[in-house]
Amino acid sequence: MTSASTGADIVDRLGVRLRPTGPGPDLTVLLGLALRRNPRRAQLLVSQVLGKHVPTDPRLVRAAGLLLGGLVADALAGRAPRALPVDLLHAAVRGHRDAVVTLHEAAAGAVGAAPDALVLGFAETATALGHCVAEALGVAEALGVADGLGGADYLHSTRRPVPGLATAGGFTEEHSHATDHLLLPADPALLQGGRPLVLVDDELSTGRTALNTIAALHRTAPREHYVLAALVDVRPDPAALVDGVRALGARLDVVALARGTVELPVDLAERAAALRAELDGRLACPEGATHAAETGDSRVELRALGWPDGLLVGGRHGFGPADHAALAAALPGLADGVARHAGIAAGDRVLVLGTEELMALPLRLAQTLADAGHDVRFSTTTRSPAVVADEDGYALRTGITFPAHDDPADGPGPRFAYNIGAAHWDHVLVVVDPPANTAALRTGLLAALAPHTDRTTLVVTP
Repeated sequence: MTSASTGADIVDRLGVRLRPTGPGPDLTVLLGLALRRNPRRAQLLVSQVLGKHVPTDPRLVRAAGLLLGGLVADALAGRAPRALPVDLLHAAVRGHRDAVVTLHEAAAGAVGAAPDALVLGFAETATALGHCVAEALGVAEALGVADGLGGADYLHSTRRPVPGLATAGGFTEEHSHATDHLLLPADPALLQGGRPLVLVDDELSTGRTALNTIAALHRTAPREHYVLAALVDVRPDPAALVDGVRALGARLDVVALARGTVELPVDLAERAAALRAELDGRLACPEGATHAAETGDSRVELRALGWPDGLLVGGRHGFGPADHAALAAALPGLADGVARHAGIAAGDRVLVLGTEELMALPLRLAQTLADAGHDVRFSTTTRSPAVVADEDGYALRTGITFPAHDDPADGPGPRFAYNIGAAHWDHVLVVVDPPANTAALRTGLLAALAPHTDRTTLVVTP
């Protein structure tokens, strides 16, 4: 086998092909391809609008979620799906700043009221996406939200059990590197009742996880209508999921920003294994696994900056319409306080880095900083191991590896952040909640970030 020389060569030799189908945004614009370290699935579809593996303008990430929420609103109301601003979205993904601003404003302004529903996001990748979808639903006028958005009840799954909090449900994600999901609403009644349930994921590859989840929830809280929403839908058999839900006695609508197919070679496992071995042999230091000495950091507590009393940090235990309104009202002051405490100057290149499931609040902080005129990108750490290759055309150019720092229930293990080293940052804001604010954070993630930033500020949630 000849040596790979470019990212396009790597993708070509892997043999995975993305084929757009139907109207709407081009699948190949919204996605890149990379190689997983996962025996269950070789390919990683890298979203350009999710903010998980690629530092992205936070207004683009939020706009994509709000656009998806608009499609959900149409499905809940029984309306024909609205036309998406395809050219504007493509331009925003390609980095046109004016297009990003216009897209975000248009997405926030085009959301209409929808019937009452509960939104459920999948950890870890879709926790912020689900929040944006929920944010796009509801009657804004009744809440007095300035930007026209209301907010539906929202809950996301979690891999972090909480002592004393009963599990209301759980399910398994078959292809994932980390499979167990828990549902931990503070109010168990949140999952009861017959209102529609909206499930949100970043991609639909087979639909098995969604069907397993719907079947498990339907046994304890049956309802007539489910909506499944994703940024991209690449299921090979779209009818199977709808038929599976119909067999439960319910109706399913599926909405997505983009649709297509993923063509896989029959020898994909062998190709992937050979490529991993070759690329690992070319890396002098695998995936950024070097660590600097323990680094110091500045720290700010959001509670000291005026975090509203009683407001939850995100949807892990439930997040309702009043919470959406309270967060929207508090964000300008919180973002301004963080910027002043961190000493972010005009023109600074800033990365806001969330941590695993903690995506929604970091996204909204980053978006609010961007709206205020700062040069901001948003990304988060992840549990998912993947191959990095600093080659044009490959989706994961750089990566850092560090130990878990929140004492996970499933034991210690490595964590990752991708494409952080593609640019040097004037400032990185690392957002964590108290269980993740540990000594291991300082000797792990913060130390691994040190070569890539001039300054780091730790932002700690309530």
